[in-house]
Parts: sequence; structure tokens; C-alpha cells
Amino acid sequence: MTPLDLAGYLIAGLMTAVAVWRMPAALWGDEEDKRRRALWGCYAGFAAALWTKTRAVRTGLNNSAVTDLSVLIKHYTATVAILAILSYIVAIYGRYPEAGDVPRHVRFARMIQQVAAKASVATLILLTVLFFTVVDRSVPSDRFVSDHAGQWGATLYMSVFYLYLGAASAVCAYQWGLATAGARLRHLRVGLGMMTFAMVIGVGYTVSRTLFLWVSVIDRPSPAFALEFDEVTEAAQLVLFAFFAVGASIPAFSTGGRRVKLWRAQSRLHALWYELMTAFPEQPFEPPRSLRRELTRFDTPADIRIDRWAADIADAVEKLRHYVPDTLLPAAGAAAVGDTADPAKAGPLADAYWIKAALTARNSGAAAGPAAAVGTQHATDQDDEVAWLVEVAAAYRTVSEDRTRQILASVTAMDTTEKTEKKA
Repeated sequence: MTPLDLAGYLIAGLMTAVAVWRMPAALWGDEEDKRRRALWGCYAGFAAALWTKTRAVRTGLNNSAVTDLSVLIKHYTATVAILAILSYIVAIYGRYPEAGDVPRHVRFARMIQQVAAKASVATLILLTVLFFTVVDRSVPSDRFVSDHAGQWGATLYMSVFYLYLGAASAVCAYQWGLATAGARLRHLRVGLGMMTFAMVIGVGYTVSRTLFLWVSVIDRPSPAFALEFDEVTEAAQLVLFAFFAVGASIPAFSTGGRRVKLWRAQSRLHALWYELMTAFPEQPFEPPRSLRRELTRFDTPADIRIDRWAADIADAVEKLRHYVPDTLLPAAGAAAVGDTADPAKAGPLADAYWIKAALTARNSGAAAGPAAAVGTQHATDQDDEVAWLVEVAAAYRTVSEDRTRQILASVTAMDTTEKTEKKA
């Protein structure tokens, strides 16, 4: 296996990994968001095309009943991928009012997409006709361009595909170049810059190969030179796909840290949320599931689930207020101060004690009554609320049944004392 063959496997694997990684967002994302589906279609199409270029796959297909079948499949999948990427370009610009002023580059992108849809169909039909009529496929090839250098049929066939590919690459380079110049976020600017560079390589790749094929018809090169040219341009195309795959993924990497935090928050909040939702099954939108099931759900984004859980916990606490007296709040606070030497942990532990004691009282058959006093809000926004609940959930896991009963007993004693003082 040559280094070029090995690189082909690596790039095909990279593109496949990116396609698999982005597949959940494409399949289960917002119906209004066409960007994810278009970009995923591009990844998937190019991944399939790249696998047909690897030695094992292309050799097997080229020696099948349909000679050089890998070439036709590669061009089919690449054409679909190109159409998807042009759709992605249009989708990233969002919507503009029909009566408003639409920027020229947006109008240009939309026009290209409309033309590309028809051109794709025409290209696929023409490629199929030329492949089975004018291309010399009497002997299976390994490197199609170098093996068919000097043959007018193969030159015509490849020129049709390169015209479509080169035009699409030029459009992408132009649009992403504009987007790179206007990008404010650094990670977005870097990603778009890499994608623009990849498309510039794509334009050079198609132009150089088209010129080589037509010059070869006039003056056929030596087999050694043809193979060397094929391998050099093939290596350039692998670099293209590497820059494209990484560049298109950089913006998504920027959200990776937040997603990890959300998954971590889910895993820490789950026990508290699950216990409260089991006590109040009518509260959540859906019955609570195990942590493994919740973490592997793709129908709802993690940030929305976290927001729902925070709201569910807050609503459950509001309901628990009707099963305990006002004295539970100072009792929980006093117990927390006495059980921890860290003042920063006393607040979350007090809330955990209050929730556990109130839930125990409710489950033990306490009668519902007026709403009791509850701790003040510790958060200024949604992120702060989730962070606070994570600390409360961590403290909640440490609360034992014995300690809960002790707190409830102290509440009973405090209530008895108050009643005695009032009578006196």
C-alpha cells in the first residue's frame, strides 16, 4: 500500500466520522433548520465518493460486471454532495422579506442553487450516457485519469464532471470568502477560511485535470508522467477534503464544551429530578426515564431538557411547600450550618435538606395546607439557576434517611414549643 492509498483511507474515514457525528443533528434537529441537513448531505455524499476512491473499493468495483463502476458511483455521489453544499450556502443566509432589499451575494447564491438543481440532473444523465457509450472500458483501470489519458471519450466524460465540480467549487470559494471577511467570531472565521482554501484547491484541481486531459488528446504523455500527474492532483484533492472536513467542523467544536457541560449537568441533576418526578408524575411532559435513556435521547436538545428539568424541580418544590410548616426552613438551615464547615456548601445543603424533608413528609401522608416559607432565589438567570441546582443535587445525594427524620423531629419540636409559648 502506497502512502497515497493510506491517505485515501484516512481522509475517507475522517469524512465518514464527521458524517456520523453530525447525523443526529441532521435527522432529529429542528424542521426549520435546513443547514444541518444540507451540510450532513454533503458530508455523507463526499464520504461515499471518497470510499469509492480507496484501493480496495475501487479495485473491487472496477473489476465487477460493470467495468470501472467505481468512477460512475464516485461521480454520482459527488454530484449529490455538491448539490447539498450549494443548498447549505443558501440556507446559512437565512430568510429575507420578499419586499426587502436582498444582498447581491445572497441573490447570486439563490440563483446558483436553482440552476444547480437542474444542472445536477442534466450532469448525471449526461455522465451516464457518456460512460456507457464513448468511454473505452475494455480493460478495468486503476487510475482512471492516467489510464485513459489521450482518449477523447474519457476526456469528454471527465470534462463534463469537472465543469460541474469546478463551477461549484468557484461559487463556494466566492461565498465563503465573503463570509470569512465578515465573520466576527474567531472560530467561525478560521473554519470558513479553511473551507475557502479547500474550494480554491478544488478549482485548481478541476482546471489542471481538464487541461491535462485535453492536452493529452493532442499529445499523449508517457504512462509514467500521466501516473505522476494523477497522483499529485489526487494528493491535492485529499488535502482539499481534509481542510473542508476540519473547517466545517470547527464551528461545531466551539459548542462541544457547552454540550459536555449540559450532559454533565444532566447526569448530576437526574437523581433529584427523577425522585421528584416520581412523586409528582403529572409534572413532567413525559414519564421520567433512567439516566442512560435520558443521555442518549436525540429528540430534544440537551439545553432544552435541562431548562425543563429546572422548571420541573421548581414546580415540585412549590407543591412540596403545602406539606410542611414554615419552621422547616430555619431547621434545614441550622442543620446545614452544623453539618458542614464550608459556608459555600451550607446553602445548597440547606435546600437539599428542605426538599428531602418535605418529600418525606409528603410521602408519609402529611396533609396539604398553606404554602410554607421557602428559600430565596439564588440565581439571576437560567445558567445560574442550573448551576445552583447542580450543587443542591450533589448535596441531596448525601442526605440520609436518618438525618431527614432528625430534621423533621426538630421541626415538630419547634412547632410544639411555639404553640406552648403562644398558649402561655
